[in-house]
Amino acid sequence: MTLVPIYLHGFSSSPSSAKARYFAKKLAAYGIELLAPDLNTPSFTHLTMTAMVEKTRETVASVAPQSVILIGSSLGAAVGINFMHRHMQAEAQQVERLLLLAPAFDFSGNRQRQLGPEGMQNWQKDGWWTVPHYGTGQPEAVHYGLFEDLQQYDPYAVALEVSTTIIHGEQDQAVDYRQSVRFAANNENVILHLVDADHSLTSQLDVLWKHLQRAMRLPPLT
Repeated sequence: MTLVPIYLHGFSSSPSSAKARYFAKKLAAYGIELLAPDLNTPSFTHLTMTAMVEKTRETVASVAPQSVILIGSSLGAAVGINFMHRHMQAEAQQVERLLLLAPAFDFSGNRQRQLGPEGMQNWQKDGWWTVPHYGTGQPEAVHYGLFEDLQQYDPYAVALEVSTTIIHGEQDQAVDYRQSVRFAANNENVILHLVDADHSLTSQLDVLWKHLQRAMRLPPLT
């Protein structure tokens, strides 16, 4: 039976991101629908990892008892990992494979490095951090509660028991590819592919599709 593909988009993104649209079009040729939940939950302003994990759980549960492949992009990859850990004895049992694209395993650390001590202090003091939101096309503020909520999660500590493929660009300026190297080194079920690309991986869409096609065991279309 064909796996149900569920796409988990990244931070300040949306279900209609470039990669989501690309995968949806490719899968539609097989008559397969790509499920892409909106992870800006309960809203981008009040975003938390816990809420994103719950949204993922709900989406996976909605297709039970079918088996699933989770496709996680950037922060969405971390959401997928945290979902697998938190619900390992429940809905995560439906997940047969993972495809992680430029995964942001250390989102908290990435923000600390990006903003620096002063920027982090301002985020905590003001309560809000304004960033470009690629889903809405305009600046959006996210609360400091996102950073606080993230402290209970450690994707590096998760031991995956399902077949996992990671694709990460060596030119990624947003998430250092060495985060994926570290994660793969501690998970024997992970295969890591480093490619010549930036964080978006849009220059490698054909490569991404080949890996998804293989993971879903889809034959070439003639």
